[in-house]
Amino acid sequence: MKIAIVGTGPIGSTFAFQLARKGHEVTVIARGKRLEQLQADQAIVTVDGQRAAVSVSAALDPAVAYDLVLVTVLESQVDVVLPALKASAAKTVMFMFNTFNSLSPLRDAVGKERFAFGFPAMFASLPGGKLKFTIVTRGQITLSTEAVWAKVFTDAGILTLVQDDMQSWLRTHAVMIVAVMGSASVACARRAGISLAEATTYALAMREGFEVVRRLGNAVTPRAMAAMSRMPTFMLATLLWALSRLKVIRDLGGIGPSEPRTLIDAMSAAAPEHSARLRAIRP
Repeated sequence: MKIAIVGTGPIGSTFAFQLARKGHEVTVIARGKRLEQLQADQAIVTVDGQRAAVSVSAALDPAVAYDLVLVTVLESQVDVVLPALKASAAKTVMFMFNTFNSLSPLRDAVGKERFAFGFPAMFASLPGGKLKFTIVTRGQITLSTEAVWAKVFTDAGILTLVQDDMQSWLRTHAVMIVAVMGSASVACARRAGISLAEATTYALAMREGFEVVRRLGNAVTPRAMAAMSRMPTFMLATLLWALSRLKVIRDLGGIGPSEPRTLIDAMSAAAPEHSARLRAIRP
C-alpha cells in the first residue's frame, strides 16, 4: 500500500520503519533537522543499524492518492497540517495523538468517509536521530477505529485492536495520563517517589476527571479503567504512590509538562464548574 506519515518523531518513525520493512511504499513528511537527516539517509535507521528505505518529503503532495496518511504530530501541531490534509487526495486520514477534545472537528475537516483515529502503544525515542523502540504487545496495545488498518499494522508487527468508541477511550486515557504524568514529573524532579498526601491529591483529581468524562456523555472505558474509577480514593492514591517509585514512571515525567497541561486545559474548558481538582494539579 502507498502510505504517507506526517510527523517523524519517535512514533511516526516506528510506524514508518515497520510498514516499510513489511513492503509498503512509505513516504515520510518531515521538517528541520529531522528532514535533513532523513534526506541524507533515505531510510529510517535504528540504533542497531537496521534500515528501512522510505521516500522523504518536506510537504504532503496533494495529488497523490495515498491509501493512508497517518498523522502522528502533537495535537497542538494539527492546525498547521490540517489544510494539507484537507487538500490531500488520500483515501484515509488517520490521526494518532493524545487528546481530550471532541474528534468531530477533525472528522468534519477531512470528511467522515476518510476519517480514522488511532492510538499507539509503544516506547520509542530518537537518540542521535536513530530509532530505538519497543512495541507493546500485552495489556494496552495499539488501537485503530478501522479494522482494515488494524490488520495492516498488526501484519507489520504493530499489534493493533479495533476500538469503536475512540472518543470515550481517549477521554478516559487522558484522565489517567494527567494523574500519572503529573505525579511522575514531581517524582522525576525530586528523584524520589511522591508522598501519600501528594498521591491523594492526584487521586482526587483523577476521580474528578472520570466524572467529567461521564458528564460529557462518554463511557469510562475499557473495563479496567471503569473498575479503577470505582476504587476508593485511598486505593487510587496508593497505586499512584507506588507507581511514582518505579524508574520507568519517573523517566516518563522527564518528557515535560506540555501534554498534561494541554489535556487539563481541555478538560477545564469542557467542564469549567467540575474541574477544580484537575486545575490544581496542572503542572
